[in-house]
Amino acid sequence: MAEATQSYATHRRYFPLFHFFAVPLLVANLIVRIIYAWMHRGARLVWWEIVVAVALLAVAFASRVMALTVQDRLIRLEETTRLQRCLPDDLRGRIGELSGGQLVALRFCSDDEVAGLTRSVLDGKLKTATRSSSRSRRGGRTTSGRSVGERRQRSVGVRACIRRGVSPGGGFLSHCTSGD
Repeated sequence: MAEATQSYATHRRYFPLFHFFAVPLLVANLIVRIIYAWMHRGARLVWWEIVVAVALLAVAFASRVMALTVQDRLIRLEETTRLQRCLPDDLRGRIGELSGGQLVALRFCSDDEVAGLTRSVLDGKLKTATRSSSRSRRGGRTTSGRSVGERRQRSVGVRACIRRGVSPGGGFLSHCTSGD
């Protein structure tokens, strides 16, 4: 199956079955159970139904978090493999010093500029922001699938984002707008 083209503007994705069906339905179920419990305070099992509704909602969010954790690991693996291929020998041994957020930010730069930006990050010339509670998820995509036009289009924005210590579009770090 061919991968859809990923660009800086479209790297976020909603999964309709989860985001627009399962979660809203589970939230509605919880609200209905709470209203029913309030109206029928004497019923014995009504409070148990609220506990089950909360548990179902927790399972839905836990499954999403687990999937996103695997996706983050895959992105780190892809980027580490790419850096092993693209970096000069003196930087290859230092790939392990890069944080997850820095790997995500470097993911959006071209193969030609990755060595210079990696050297700047490792030498401490670029500031790294703290982990943000706002986490967006990216679809996995390797460098070989990026077009030259996409690379050129993102270069200026990526350099500005890395300079500010921000991952383009989110991830482990704060959001960076495409206007940078």
